[in-house]
Amino acid sequence: MQIADFHLHSKYSRACSKNLDIQNLEKWGRIKGIDILSSTDFTHPLWIKELKSLLKENTTGENGIYNTQTGYRFILSTEISLVYTDMGKGRRVHHIVLAPSMDVVDQITEYLKKHGRVDYDGRPIFKITSSDFVYELKKISNDIEIIPAHAMTPWFGVFGSKSGYDSLKDCFKDQLKNIHALETGLSADPPMLYRVKEWRDYAFVSNSDSHSFWPWRIGREATLFDMKKINYHEFIKAIREKNIGTIEVNPNYGIYHFTGHRNCHVVMSPSDAAKIGNICPVCHNIMTIGVQARIEQLADKPEGFYPVNGQKYYSMLPLSELISGLYRTGLNTKKTWEIYNRLIKEFKSEYNILLNVTHDNLLKIVEKPLAELIMANRLGKINVKPGFDGIYGVAMIHGDEDYDWSRVGGEGSDLKIGTDAIRESPAKKPNVNKEQESLKKFF
Repeated sequence: MQIADFHLHSKYSRACSKNLDIQNLEKWGRIKGIDILSSTDFTHPLWIKELKSLLKENTTGENGIYNTQTGYRFILSTEISLVYTDMGKGRRVHHIVLAPSMDVVDQITEYLKKHGRVDYDGRPIFKITSSDFVYELKKISNDIEIIPAHAMTPWFGVFGSKSGYDSLKDCFKDQLKNIHALETGLSADPPMLYRVKEWRDYAFVSNSDSHSFWPWRIGREATLFDMKKINYHEFIKAIREKNIGTIEVNPNYGIYHFTGHRNCHVVMSPSDAAKIGNICPVCHNIMTIGVQARIEQLADKPEGFYPVNGQKYYSMLPLSELISGLYRTGLNTKKTWEIYNRLIKEFKSEYNILLNVTHDNLLKIVEKPLAELIMANRLGKINVKPGFDGIYGVAMIHGDEDYDWSRVGGEGSDLKIGTDAIRESPAKKPNVNKEQESLKKFF
């Protein structure tokens, strides 16, 4: 069993930690319990020099997997932003690109340089349609895999409410045959995506899209593989044949799950927002339509539907979120780190703690409330107040938690607005796969 996070970023991407280098990615990947990490941002000229210097292709049967000096595994992948006009509408779509070798990476970069610069950002932007992008990359190598990133995200998802499409066919046209998977993103999960008929033919992958190496970011979502031989060919084959599973956060945790307007502290369920035409009752501008509302627009199946042959998935929150929430301390505080480090010292990795360590063994290291919280998290039983318009959802551990409004220009959480139209709709219960009892049940 392998856990992979193949969509995140380096120090050369905008709004990312300047300490996001290979050494820190390996260190925190090991602590998190990730077996294979993305090389990230391979089109950036300075970053690719570091990758070629620090990573060497495995020559012992793991072709297409690149190792550090200590043997930690990386796979070559990046994210590309495409901004263009199609079908009379402006489109902004992000794609994950996986490559089998450094030579292929160089060819991808040379192709992109014909359309613009690659030196200003680890996630460069190009005016190329998605269909042309797939066609040109497949001319370079059929082993390249292109996956629509965070497919439901309002601003840059292939189905996003702001600039996305209503179908994959509209987006990829005659290149649809080369698309095999969709990335769920933080604000969606397999039960949501399976409600749309077209998408039931595709594999679902999940990744962190992390902009830092901290354990509450890196690997917060991941894809599960069961490769007998770990190499690029088997990695891509598993995706194309839908022989994968995922680790998801509760989609309420994602920053675009519900509809709302963060500047006005307005958050609504899709049904409530629809009643007022998705117009913010405070500033009267259009609110950011969330992922749940977008699903309702496109779905042909009701909430709760899950196909018999659907992928296995796990729904849970990062360990740091549990500790921070239980003890009402910040994620990056001394108390949270002390408890986190104590658990890692004893049980080696976060995913081992979240997925495998028994309740009795947890009690030897931490207090009973935290042990019970970890077990509840393993079963996907922690309710989360839905995130919206760039604000993270909040784990309802004590029941009185509120949003972290500090991410919106320092405004406080005591805003008072006299209208019944502004409400915090009750957090929906997470979709929990009945097989979520141990990692062994994934395959």
